[in-house]
Amino acid sequence: MPSRTDHQLCQERSDQIQSLLKRLTLDPSLLMSSKETFQQKLGILNEALTHTSARAPINHERLEFLGDAVLRLAASEFIDRNFPQMAVGERSALRAQLVSDRWLTTVGQRIGIDDVLIIGPKATGDAQAQATLQAEATEALIGAIYEGWGSLAPIHQWLTPYWEDTSTAVLADPHRLNSKSALQEWSQGKGLGLPRYVHEERSQKHGDPKRFWCQVHLNSKRLGEGWGGSRREAEQNAARHALQEVSESATEALNNPEQH
Repeated sequence: MPSRTDHQLCQERSDQIQSLLKRLTLDPSLLMSSKETFQQKLGILNEALTHTSARAPINHERLEFLGDAVLRLAASEFIDRNFPQMAVGERSALRAQLVSDRWLTTVGQRIGIDDVLIIGPKATGDAQAQATLQAEATEALIGAIYEGWGSLAPIHQWLTPYWEDTSTAVLADPHRLNSKSALQEWSQGKGLGLPRYVHEERSQKHGDPKRFWCQVHLNSKRLGEGWGGSRREAEQNAARHALQEVSESATEALNNPEQH
């Protein structure tokens, strides 16, 4: 199998990657324990930024797999440090927001990952796939930084501002934290029983934000639907949609009492 250190990156590519690190508020000089090591670590980052669609000997998949685990661990540490009194169930729900494919896509867009991502011509022309590509590359980049630095410290340095913004938004809206629980509380409070969730796996691709489709029903009525990269995410999105529908219906009833 070809090694990611088989050849030295050209100066232009090296400059691109170092510029990206600076956008992440990471100092490339911290990688420079030796010239050889520096080139090896740039090679790891280049691996993360080379998508499988480019059909290169080395691609992002290994580091995406690593990045998935690193992201979950680092996000768990962030929650533990910042919300020590939060219940375990709420921590899990918050973490799901801090590691979601949608969140990864947003981070990738903000750091301009498209500018340094190597992809194949077919993927370049597929506008609908861009969000997935950005999420995959961002997750692979997380894995590469962890492997290159050998520490979670640069992950926290880079991602903490994004986690802080997301946590503030999520905690300001309890439905975003756990829409399923909120919907269940509403339905039971109305004496309507428990919501029922129906899933379909629409894609086999890891990281696809539309891998699972879900509908939520209450008795015989469909209340909402949603997509997600996991069954849990799809259920939460379906429940969130249902809560929006319920809220809009209640508002309409209050504003137009003569129709009821």
